[in-house]
Amino acid sequence: MARTLVAGVDTSTQSCKVRVTDAETGELVRFGQAKHPNGTSVDPSYWWSAFQEAAEQAGGLDDVSALAVGGQQHGMVILDKQGNVIRDAMLWNDTSSAPQAAALIEKLGAAPAQDGEPEDPIARGKQRWVKAVGSSPVASYTLTKVAWVAENEPENAKKIAAICLPHDWLSWRIAGYGPVAEGEDAHLEALFTDRSDASGTIYYDAASNEYRRDLIAMVLEAAEGAESHAEAIVLPTVLGPRDAAPVKADPAIAGKNVEGGCLLAPGGGDNAMASLGLGMAVGDVSISLGTSGVAAAISENPTYDLTGAVSGFADCTGHYLPLACTINGSRILDAGRAALGVDYDELAKLAFASKPGANGITLVPYFDGERTPNRPNATATFSGMTLANTTRENLARAFVEGLLCSQRDCLELIRSLGASITRILLIGGGAKSEAIRTLAPSILGMDVTRPATDEYVAIGAARQAAWVLSGETEPPAWQLTIDGVETGEPTEAVYEAYAKARG
Repeated sequence: MARTLVAGVDTSTQSCKVRVTDAETGELVRFGQAKHPNGTSVDPSYWWSAFQEAAEQAGGLDDVSALAVGGQQHGMVILDKQGNVIRDAMLWNDTSSAPQAAALIEKLGAAPAQDGEPEDPIARGKQRWVKAVGSSPVASYTLTKVAWVAENEPENAKKIAAICLPHDWLSWRIAGYGPVAEGEDAHLEALFTDRSDASGTIYYDAASNEYRRDLIAMVLEAAEGAESHAEAIVLPTVLGPRDAAPVKADPAIAGKNVEGGCLLAPGGGDNAMASLGLGMAVGDVSISLGTSGVAAAISENPTYDLTGAVSGFADCTGHYLPLACTINGSRILDAGRAALGVDYDELAKLAFASKPGANGITLVPYFDGERTPNRPNATATFSGMTLANTTRENLARAFVEGLLCSQRDCLELIRSLGASITRILLIGGGAKSEAIRTLAPSILGMDVTRPATDEYVAIGAARQAAWVLSGETEPPAWQLTIDGVETGEPTEAVYEAYAKARG
């Protein structure tokens, strides 16, 4: 009997990955990958080309019965009436909208304090944003990028007919839609998304499942006249976890050899898709070390961090995904390798030759600015260096500890909201480092579970596709392979020194 196949697509900052998967077991059948261009602003046409190349590498999608896309969050894609991309997409790691993020906080905090609100207008503004949409503005979020366009490119702001995210745009293209000639219908209303990706825009309230168009109109005021058409701007329809998306009768992308064609699932943000791929439940926290570092937990109820440090996102099952993210992830190790002229294994050997605390050297690794804490203009700093302790071994140890301590910051923020953390799942490219795996339990303060190295965003997308295809109330129970559980004695002094250094 022929098995049913589904495909999970991961359109990330760096590449597009297509995983063709057995719908019943989750077993990998075929795989393809194609690179995206570097940079913090990218022409989305490259994502489309990379998807097609990755699908071809994966043996094509003609036999695939369902497909879903997991994508990098927050990036802003703006379209005109014909469905053309107005300007390059500003990605999550584009921090140029930091001034707009700060201004948005000030704007909501400007009104006098009400009962129970802080007197400080900045703190008050953050609280009001969190209560409105679950998160307080930072440069990563979509709305701040729309505000940047309104202030710096007002003519582009006036052309906006639709606003979407990378996952939304690629899904729309896969569904068979795209740019059309003047006078034709681009079917912008066919754009769709899910709660997880929409919750990263800060113009969507996941608790009430509503877009906040008033917030979009507010930022468009900077482009005189643009705010008047805020109500007419198309925002992607937010589908439920098991809803099928609208697809053209013959998009010719997938399912040519499948009776009834290929079903398209809602997809979602990459962090939510990774949690679905890992089969996470309440009590689990994943720490993903990729381009960014992300700590994410599963919560049954909305999470509101009134300081704005933890983002109150939704997951892709109907629950919530409180999340803290650092801009600097595994590239901290890359910086260490480059500075010391070593490979990953040699970096680990050097780090192991040092002691906990790197004999007094601490790295605060904000190489590209930082999101958690919100310091977009920060740079990395070493402290505690002397002629005696400035050795290759201690520097290597400081790079590894700096990365892990930055993730401990995220973990503690989530824990401070009352989240029960009973298991840490360590994933991402940075988890391949022997030094990271070995030292993680001592820095993070508890045992660390290591799922097998795999493409969990693509697996989550494939699992969602299989779920929608099945029509069942719960996603299929695919087995998670665990490579090991790392243990170690906590070394709180290392994290305390780090916390003092970062201030």
